[in-house]
Amino acid sequence: MSTLGNFVWSIADQLRGVYRPHQYGDIILPFTILRRLDCMLSPTRDEVRALAENLDGGALDVQVKRQTGLAFYNTSEYDFARLLKEPEGLRANLIDYISHFSSNIDVFERFGFEAEINRLEEKNRLYLIVARFAEVDLHPDTVPNAAMGDLYEHLIYKFAEASNEEAGEHYTPRDAIRLMVDLLFAEDNEGLLEPGTIRTIYDPTVGTGGMLSVAEERLLERNPQARLRLYGQEINDLSYAICKSDMIGKGQDVGSIRLGDTLAGDEFFDKTFDFCMSNPPYGVDWKASEAAVKEERKKDGPNGRFGPGLPPVSDGQMLFLTHLAHKMRPAHEGGGRAGIVLNGSPLFTGGAESGPSEIRRWLLENDMVDAIIALPTDMFFNTGIATYVWILGNAKQAERRGKVQLIDASAMWTKMRKGMGSKRKEVDAASRDQIVKLYDAFNETENSKILKNSDFGYWTITVERPVRLNFSTSRAADLDDRALAKALGKDTDPAPFLAALAGMGKQIYLSQDTFIEAVRKEFGAAELKLTPAQYRHLAAALGEPDESAEIFTGPKGNPEPDASKRVTENVPFNYGGNTLGDAGRDETTKAYFEAEVAPHVSDAWVDTKKTRVGYEIPFTRLFYTYTPPRPLTEIDRDLEAQIAKIMGLLREVEA
Repeated sequence: MSTLGNFVWSIADQLRGVYRPHQYGDIILPFTILRRLDCMLSPTRDEVRALAENLDGGALDVQVKRQTGLAFYNTSEYDFARLLKEPEGLRANLIDYISHFSSNIDVFERFGFEAEINRLEEKNRLYLIVARFAEVDLHPDTVPNAAMGDLYEHLIYKFAEASNEEAGEHYTPRDAIRLMVDLLFAEDNEGLLEPGTIRTIYDPTVGTGGMLSVAEERLLERNPQARLRLYGQEINDLSYAICKSDMIGKGQDVGSIRLGDTLAGDEFFDKTFDFCMSNPPYGVDWKASEAAVKEERKKDGPNGRFGPGLPPVSDGQMLFLTHLAHKMRPAHEGGGRAGIVLNGSPLFTGGAESGPSEIRRWLLENDMVDAIIALPTDMFFNTGIATYVWILGNAKQAERRGKVQLIDASAMWTKMRKGMGSKRKEVDAASRDQIVKLYDAFNETENSKILKNSDFGYWTITVERPVRLNFSTSRAADLDDRALAKALGKDTDPAPFLAALAGMGKQIYLSQDTFIEAVRKEFGAAELKLTPAQYRHLAAALGEPDESAEIFTGPKGNPEPDASKRVTENVPFNYGGNTLGDAGRDETTKAYFEAEVAPHVSDAWVDTKKTRVGYEIPFTRLFYTYTPPRPLTEIDRDLEAQIAKIMGLLREVEA
């Protein structure tokens, strides 16, 4: 493949001076696709032309498919060989050629190919490019589908590298895909080996189609008689064009690759699938899709694909997570499985009852999270951060029901001989087998943890402490009009009240009741009256925080909470051995409070009306192993050795 890729890349030498390096892909990629299609059509070209003399439209589509086995065709009289025989008319003839493809071949318009042909002709480069591509045999017998997919991605990487773009935005490394595919197929292994088995697989962020291609390859390696129907949606025009071309070469239904924003509009809204895969963008905002997503959520309600919750607009990867969960074949139809690569934030971001937490809650309470695998860092072309593969399923095997398997595969990798972008590590065959065996075994080991769904749940309780105030009437002169109106009534003249308070001196009261009783007597002597509520408002206005004072109470005698002392605590569902999940809320939170809070703050209480349910997956914490620090004597010994070494070097310098 590298030889072929280098040859195709070398054709770009003909573009120097006319195009900048970052523009080479606009020429090389569509010509590569065109040459591939041209080679595929070559054996049946005359047969199709004969059919086209008597048929057109749908009738021609059917007959071509029936007689040639191809889902596309071209009725032009031209091919690469004939184009080169008429150099003077090359531009017009080439445009004629691409315009006579069947209607399902829309890939060239995505490249703006006709405009590029005109520009090449104007710069006297068109014949050179066509002649060089005519030298390349891209027929499937010469370049198998797998190699052709690799060629497309090799070219994309080279062009992205030349223009300082992120190649990883367009495709996912093969080793990561193979691992995902093997994990997806693991639970359906026996069914996939049955003769003539048919399965469907879907990628909502299909890119150039790498995930679908690898899935098909892996299935055919196991069962050459199997059939995997591939579906995908892609937002980027060029990636869509390449993916669709690649699927044509595989004999797939070209209508199964569709162009569009998956979040804004699901092009396969009426379908579900046996398998789903995705490597969505991380940390990319979904502002462009926001209005459509929120409108769909409002229309479809809690059962829609975005019903569980919405993540922050700054990062849309969890929207693809819930989308895939809804695209799995329903359990009553046999069930489906999904695999998605995400960064670390979907594991824990967002507090209780936030959008991300509610998404995790929905997935876990509906028992759809099968396994989460931590991948090595430096696995992807455009990022070196930690990534995780989530495996979802809605028809788990009996021993997996109600449980989630976490696998730490972060140390299972080999170093690449030559890095590509941020990718410096790969999951080789041995590492992949090790990970899949851990998954299949479903046992607790150093690298595998088995937890119940409820183990990830927690309650966020609000712990309140009372306001403690001291009171003094000497502060009345400093009250503003708003505070006076609240305490005395907005239509009341405050002057006589302020005069009465001024006569009480500067005494400090530590008791609310004592203070109110003293003020009531003073007002009574001055024939002034207030309601009980107004006395409390007046006391609050004249109070200052004082930890030595008594608790300030409300109208029903209950302590008033001090917002400055308010804290929240997360109480795990399984605290104290609770096995009832949220149903054990009252007893479990009470036990937590009495054991963990009350001994330290005796006047605290829990405001149960503010308790919220949350879910998080503390992956790193669960695999953390404490390593004690070295003994001080050992550290001192090392320091002394280094100091002695430094002193020796200094003596040599002085000598």
